[in-house]
Amino acid sequence: MAAEKPSSKGQAWFCTTGLPSDIVIEVEDMTFHLHKFPLTSRSRKLHQLIAEQETNPTTSTAQRDGHQEETEEERDEIEEILCQISLLDFPGGSETFEMAAKFCYGVKVDLNSSIIAPLRCAGEFLEMTEEYSEDNLISKTERFFSQSVLKSLKESIKALKSCERVMPLAESLGITERCIDSIASRASSVDPALFGWPVSEAANENVRASSSQALWNGIGSTVRRKGSGAKSNNADSWFEDLTLLSLQLFKRLILAMKVGDLNPEIVESCLMYYAKKHIPGISRSNRRPSSSSSSSSIASEREQREVLETIVSHLPLHKSSRSSTTTRFLFGLLRTANILNAAEECRSTLEKKIGLQLEQATLDDLLIPSYSYLNETLYDVDCLERILGHFLDGLEEERNAGEIEAGEDGGGGNVRPPALMLVGKLIDGYLAEIGSDANLKSDRFYNLAISLPEQARLFDDGLYRAVDVYLKSHPWTSEAEREKICGIMDCQKLTIEACTHAAQNERLPLRAVVQVLFFEQLQLRHAIAGTLIAVEADSARPSLLRRREEEIEAEAGAGAMQEGNGNAWRGAVRENQGLRLDMDSMRTRVHQLERECSNMKRVIEKIDKEGPGEHNGGWRGSLTRRFGCKFKTQVCDSHEQAVVNARKGRQHHHHQQ
Repeated sequence: MAAEKPSSKGQAWFCTTGLPSDIVIEVEDMTFHLHKFPLTSRSRKLHQLIAEQETNPTTSTAQRDGHQEETEEERDEIEEILCQISLLDFPGGSETFEMAAKFCYGVKVDLNSSIIAPLRCAGEFLEMTEEYSEDNLISKTERFFSQSVLKSLKESIKALKSCERVMPLAESLGITERCIDSIASRASSVDPALFGWPVSEAANENVRASSSQALWNGIGSTVRRKGSGAKSNNADSWFEDLTLLSLQLFKRLILAMKVGDLNPEIVESCLMYYAKKHIPGISRSNRRPSSSSSSSSIASEREQREVLETIVSHLPLHKSSRSSTTTRFLFGLLRTANILNAAEECRSTLEKKIGLQLEQATLDDLLIPSYSYLNETLYDVDCLERILGHFLDGLEEERNAGEIEAGEDGGGGNVRPPALMLVGKLIDGYLAEIGSDANLKSDRFYNLAISLPEQARLFDDGLYRAVDVYLKSHPWTSEAEREKICGIMDCQKLTIEACTHAAQNERLPLRAVVQVLFFEQLQLRHAIAGTLIAVEADSARPSLLRRREEEIEAEAGAGAMQEGNGNAWRGAVRENQGLRLDMDSMRTRVHQLERECSNMKRVIEKIDKEGPGEHNGGWRGSLTRRFGCKFKTQVCDSHEQAVVNARKGRQHHHHQQ
């Protein structure tokens, strides 16, 4: 049979074989002008429908009566039509029927994952079975589905996406379930490290500084980070295909993954990527939709809220082992949940999960805007207090579990857990940020500052900075409130730099300044005492070394005597004694020079008292005779007049000559 050449004209589809069409099939808004024999040879359903039309030709007559106004050319074509069939609710629509019709005509159809499910459903609808015709559409699509589609993770996702067009029939045939099982089973064997981090950030956030230092009144303070670096997104990852699924199919897929004990990190990555794709504004850097995306593709608030609540309800409850990117994403979900007015259970779940990994957050993450009219502050302090409470509860549970595991070993938990110290630094920075809010009450500032245990802070410099910012922004605060706020910091835990600044800070109450000065003096005393101890240790070190040398010499002497090297030992002893004599003589010479210098000083003072003049040459001669050396005359203010007179005498003697 020669290959047919189908063509479409407007909303009509013709098969140009040179033979007039003898059947018209309507699918959706498309009319197919075909031939009976190719269709009836493959499809039992079309064979039955055509047989019914031939036994009851009134339908075709009625159809002809309805086209009286057609042109002469179209009327001639209609005269040749024997029957007309309308296929309502055909699975896959006109595109799928076109491929099924080509298959009936013997035209080769290139199968792929995106059309395999609709074609399989079309074969089922048209009853194109092996019993009716060999190598029919059902067997052909089933073979490709089993051997090609289900063997690949990405192809299974594409096939699952195509099931949305034929959902009722695909569900009854088990196509949807088989795709979901294939994806869940193959995803379990995927190493999450092979794929890049799926939640890509904006280009200007790809490289972030981990931390930076800035000076505040001479005290080093950590500048809040805009975020941390993230892995580059793998464009070929199957995560991209998952975002194309409808919410219902995606939900079923996630449930299958969780039932199959899939790696929680993979489940979390799927949820994060899907949320980022369907909920705009999660990332602060990408809250505006791209210009290339049409406005119709943006989901409504109700749809976004449904997606968000679904994502949150399926998030793993374990503490994520990823970097701060996950925590930043959770904070983005929480901000979006507040904007979309999501269910209270959804927001509470997010707060608990964030609390489990609060130490991975940044200061920028903590700054959650207040969207409620009942809250006067700029940032949602109540939300952060709840998150901090979840963090402390989790830390207490870990400590109790550690004590139980230690048991009889007597071991305990860490006195100062690193996570607690990181959170303490975060809270101090947060207090400094919200301290400038004029609407922040002193009680809320105080309660948040004392909510952390003492072990959370090694030094209280950050807390002092927050207190200073608050007092500077609230000059109307009473003296009693100032003293209460200053009571949250421990002056003994302030560094020398912070004490120096606090001692000159006019915003602090007098009692706080006195405490700062007192502990600053203690620190200085301790520092000086430590320096003196170090100096004494250095001065005692030579005597200890001398004693050690003597001990070593004695031990060496005993060993040498035992070995019979008497001559070598006696030579070494003599050499050592000679060195000691030289050192003693040198020490004696130094003492002599010191005495001579003292005598010289006394003689000079005596001559100065007797006066210059006739003794000018005498004292020089006496010094020469006494010490055996010559000295140059030093010009100084006390002998200036004598030097001038001597110069005049020499000039007069020169003129006489």
